[in-house]
Amino acid sequence: MSAPLLEVRRLVKHFVRKQGLWSPPAVVKAVDDVSFAIDEGEMFGLVGESGSGKSTTGRCILRLIEPTSGEVLFRGENVLAFPRGRMRQARRDMQIVFQDPYSSLNPRMRAGDIVEEPLIIHKLGSNADRRARVAELFELVGLDPAHLARYPHEFSGGQRQRIGIARALALHPALIVADEPVSALDVSIQAQVIRLMLDLKQRLKLTYLFIAHDLRLVEDICSRVAVMYLGRIVEMGDTRVMFRSPWHPYTRALLSAVPVLDPDAPRQRIALDPTSFDPATPLRQVDASHWAAV
Repeated sequence: MSAPLLEVRRLVKHFVRKQGLWSPPAVVKAVDDVSFAIDEGEMFGLVGESGSGKSTTGRCILRLIEPTSGEVLFRGENVLAFPRGRMRQARRDMQIVFQDPYSSLNPRMRAGDIVEEPLIIHKLGSNADRRARVAELFELVGLDPAHLARYPHEFSGGQRQRIGIARALALHPALIVADEPVSALDVSIQAQVIRLMLDLKQRLKLTYLFIAHDLRLVEDICSRVAVMYLGRIVEMGDTRVMFRSPWHPYTRALLSAVPVLDPDAPRQRIALDPTSFDPATPLRQVDASHWAAV
């Protein structure tokens, strides 16, 4: 069996907050001993409510935020041990698509320049080569190359996210961290962007860490999923198996809140009782491809 493309081992990120002149600083455990692996070509989901630590986990993997401790192995090498020059090289293989297409694009830069910027930073190709690559990327994500000179405010939200995807693809990455890439978009546009991402996955042989809070979306597109609660993974495994028979109380509560298409279907909303489980319980295998912190 081949080694995973990405392996996260005991990742920790603590933030220290000052609480006043005479009070000791508070430690916020945003990511607390998180481990998982993603195989090449996989769409792996990381889900949880706001504040669960999922976005911080994604940023720590790429070292956009420096982790407190742990290991992030990409193709067997520990990314967290890379010096600055080696890390810059590694970023050609690992890119991110941000949540908000409105704030993640520089409003003072033209769309073509935004997509070209990674190529300039990494000193790839001549001016003509880069311009050709940008036009190719625009077409790849479903945008008109005639609009390269436009500014971000001249595009719709869905088009802006396509620009963000084109920028992430500029360096031919193997791994894309998609940090809630459609949550800021209208529902009608979300499906278009998701179809694009799935199409690009097949065409370019991409691997995704797909961070989301929409469980219905994750169920449709991810082969495996990990559920985060207060900085820890509380359940992980094959998506269909886990959604059919969740073990952890938090997963059950999340799934009970997912809307269903039939308004007359019987529903039983489960209220989470945090006292019913110990958040520090480690994961254990409960089925062939299913782990839960129970």
